[in-house]
Amino acid sequence: VGYAEHKGLFMRNEMVCTKTLYNYLHKGILGIKAIDLPLVVRRSQRKSISRKHKRELGKSIELRDPNIETREEFGHWELDTVRGTKDKTDHVLISLLERKSRLYVALRCPSARATDVKETLHAWLNTFKNVNLACLCKTITADNGLEFSEISNLENETLSIYFARPYSAWERGSNERHNGLLRRCIPKGMPIKAVSEETIQRTLQWCNNLPRKLLNYRTPLDVFLEEVNKIVDLNTVQFHIAI
Repeated sequence: VGYAEHKGLFMRNEMVCTKTLYNYLHKGILGIKAIDLPLVVRRSQRKSISRKHKRELGKSIELRDPNIETREEFGHWELDTVRGTKDKTDHVLISLLERKSRLYVALRCPSARATDVKETLHAWLNTFKNVNLACLCKTITADNGLEFSEISNLENETLSIYFARPYSAWERGSNERHNGLLRRCIPKGMPIKAVSEETIQRTLQWCNNLPRKLLNYRTPLDVFLEEVNKIVDLNTVQFHIAI
């Protein structure tokens, strides 16, 4: 509804508001049930509890600049892995999300071993060619999985890496949310080895071109490219995103 209004797809008197649309849904007018919506059963009002930090893989999120929480500054990323099966020989996907634009990236990694994850992430960082890395990637915040035990070695004078508290997925909530979107096309139990690169890129394209209310109904790709344009000519940058 917001996207249609923002883009002027219909006359305003031809549209219903979001609340009315949901009312239609609950009354069965639209032919589907609320329970059919992917996120309805996942909403929880349970209060979040921060548990004591037990595993020290690097700098705690507590040391991260509080201003990053506002999402007003570009270049701060969240990091996670997406697994298909428990088979240690299967590939995994390394997922990254830029906090301001919500641009989502998924990188294929040979395994969940710490060395493979570090090398895959390092290769991705190197794709920011001919540009000062500090412009596009200032911080990365990961969870406490052992697969990230070596990524602190990638820190330098322009890149800082932090680790969220254990059992605190909300500290990387946007990344977790987008992993859920990825799961619609690559469900649990499907080996990542069996997923084609075309499927991965098509899924990322859908995620990054999905209008978001919190972005004033712009897409993550629009916002990301707008921010990059403020920094440098896009023709001088090479990086892995799905357009």
